[in-house]
Amino acid sequence: LSNLAPTTLANISTRLKVGLGDNVLIGGFIVGGSAPKRVLLRALGPSLGLPGGLADPTLELHSANALLASNNDWQTDQKEEIVATGIPPANAKESAIVATLDPGAYTAIVNGAGGGTGLALVEVYDLDQTSDSELANISTRGLVGTGDNVLIGGFIILGEDSAKAVIRALGPSLPLSGALANPTLELYNGNGMVIASNDDWRTDQLFAISATGLQPTNDAEAAIVSTLPPGSYTAIVRGADNTTGLALVEVYHLTD
Repeated sequence: LSNLAPTTLANISTRLKVGLGDNVLIGGFIVGGSAPKRVLLRALGPSLGLPGGLADPTLELHSANALLASNNDWQTDQKEEIVATGIPPANAKESAIVATLDPGAYTAIVNGAGGGTGLALVEVYDLDQTSDSELANISTRGLVGTGDNVLIGGFIILGEDSAKAVIRALGPSLPLSGALANPTLELYNGNGMVIASNDDWRTDQLFAISATGLQPTNDAEAAIVSTLPPGSYTAIVRGADNTTGLALVEVYHLTD
């Protein structure tokens, strides 16, 4: 996939109901480029102001093969560094990690302390947008429910030029028990307007999606390809006909 390139992002985020076992919130991201990237990760729950918010989220940062850092209650570790970012969590029960990461793939995992469950938000902030690296190619896996308990992924496109992106919602192709059989996908702009939607990727933009080389492997999965001006965007994954199960949402940036 030589046409893949990092998207310049101010921050990436995902909101989801955190469950137990495989049903935790797992957010993936790539640091692209040639230089280390300083980031802030946050796991929020009680400050979201939502019914059923996760009372005490915990946060782990993993590389491909190792646990790099973990936190439960952000004031217990790196308090001064986190405060210095200007965006510490609003609730002492929430979690945060500041880290400088070499280019590569990383995963943030949010659980509930003591086996707690509920809605949570995981975020990754770019603390050094002047470095020769960027956050890129985000993905999040979790349990898609109904109502407020859907999978919501957010990203921001920075810069002066529009960016061509592919957004995918995967379910049946995941090698997981309880995978979502038929995910649907909606893309919203920063004004809360739906700018694209899809259920079953072959039904819309078949040739445009196939041309990217990133078409889903299962016909029931969803995808959108779009050229997006700088701004904030939200991708929402639901189950068709209010079905539930594990799903993955991904955002890729494409270059010509």
